Amino acid sequence: MSSYFTDLAQQYIDGEWRSGTGSWDIIDFDPYNDEKLASITIATVDEVDQAYRAAARAQKDWAATNPYTRRAVFEKALRLVEEREEEIAGAIVAELGGTRLKAAFELHLAKEFLRESVHLALAPEGRIIPSPVDGKENRVYRVPVGVVGVISPFNFPFLLSLKSVAPALALGNGVVLKPHQNTPVVGGSLIAKIFEDAGLPAGLLNVVITDIAEIGDAFIEHPVPKVISFTGSDQVGRHVATVCASLFKRAVLELGGNSALVVLDDADVDYAVDAAVFSRYVHQGQVCMAANRVLVDQAVADEFTEKFVTKVRTLKAGDPRDPETVIGPVINARQADALTGVVEQALSEGATVLVRGGRSNNLVEPSVVTGLSADSALLRQEVFGPVAFLVPFDGEEEAVRLVNDTPYGLSGAVHTGDVERGVRFAKRIDTGMFHVNDGTVHDEPIVPFGGEKHSGVGRLNGDTMLDAFTTTKWISVQHGRSGFPF
Repeated sequence: MSSYFTDLAQQYIDGEWRSGTGSWDIIDFDPYNDEKLASITIATVDEVDQAYRAAARAQKDWAATNPYTRRAVFEKALRLVEEREEEIAGAIVAELGGTRLKAAFELHLAKEFLRESVHLALAPEGRIIPSPVDGKENRVYRVPVGVVGVISPFNFPFLLSLKSVAPALALGNGVVLKPHQNTPVVGGSLIAKIFEDAGLPAGLLNVVITDIAEIGDAFIEHPVPKVISFTGSDQVGRHVATVCASLFKRAVLELGGNSALVVLDDADVDYAVDAAVFSRYVHQGQVCMAANRVLVDQAVADEFTEKFVTKVRTLKAGDPRDPETVIGPVINARQADALTGVVEQALSEGATVLVRGGRSNNLVEPSVVTGLSADSALLRQEVFGPVAFLVPFDGEEEAVRLVNDTPYGLSGAVHTGDVERGVRFAKRIDTGMFHVNDGTVHDEPIVPFGGEKHSGVGRLNGDTMLDAFTTTKWISVQHGRSGFPF
């Protein structure tokens, strides 16, 4: 596996694999055992410029290519992912600390999104719109924006890079991808290799592995990209949005969350426990849609809490290569330190820790906290790791108020014996997505995905990809002669 990472530890610019020319290296580590996977010399501002210029040059011919021809590239890319599934899964385990279950989950979704990209190549359709002017024909075309800059995160890097890269390419754009520094291969060069082998013309997809300490805002300020697709924290997303707005660029922002899973008084408690444990602890809780808060009606709180704690205690933490492992390491020591700090802060505020997981390097075991005061800042922030907050409530009105009492609005779920009651509840929640009698972690290729409030701007998936990565152009034709007033 180490040679696999070494082979892909390069920049990919204008169809060439090459070393960056920066003055320092990004060291790619396995977060579980600290094994060095690769060393990658970072890209400079000049190389970011070269990548964008290459994408702009290649995009013109690509946009003019028959969409049926473009479609074939994505069909081939899908076959390659299927053929290489085991080695990609191994890379996800090694670079992210993802468990085998998580790797399978990410790969399943990645393949679904590639299948959708096959169809997206044929999706743009023009329209003829009536005119009040005699003899005038109004044609509205869907055209590519040109070049898209993609910035992907560390938690689901293969999926979340592909989720923007593949649709943007399928719709006729060029792309420059900047993966997260902790996942440069799975989120970056691995995707470049797949598309190169699938026959994507050189220059259309470029991968720059770098750091803002080296390039500053050059990636988002560059004059070539018309759209920046960013997935990450709301703090960084706010900055990306500000820079894009000042330069009249479009920003598609998929940001953090503070989702709640709500258990009403008529819920199936055993099922709700299973949904809540998965929603909080999948991939160590490093999921934007994860259930940070588990809100439980007082009528079932004791039963739910006992069963939830019992199930959490069974979750095996350890080596992600072990198929029995449910909780692997978090991505780095900074994240592990932050999670330890969350539990200590809860204790200092007088909360009760029902399960306190230990820590070994980046391996943070699950914790369960209850008894936080209603005004605790912990209940309003995103906690990116295996710490669950149990919050009792008294009646549905209080539940709605508590769920909405956060600056975020990404996902959520409600459990109830009455589906329509659940739907009515969901409609009152200020989120982009909400699920009845299920978990909080869902993504499907043709359903609009995105958040409200600090959880983002814009949507991805399905038809919303057209809004994200194309623009409209009005061309009118006057078949007669216009009359002019002078």
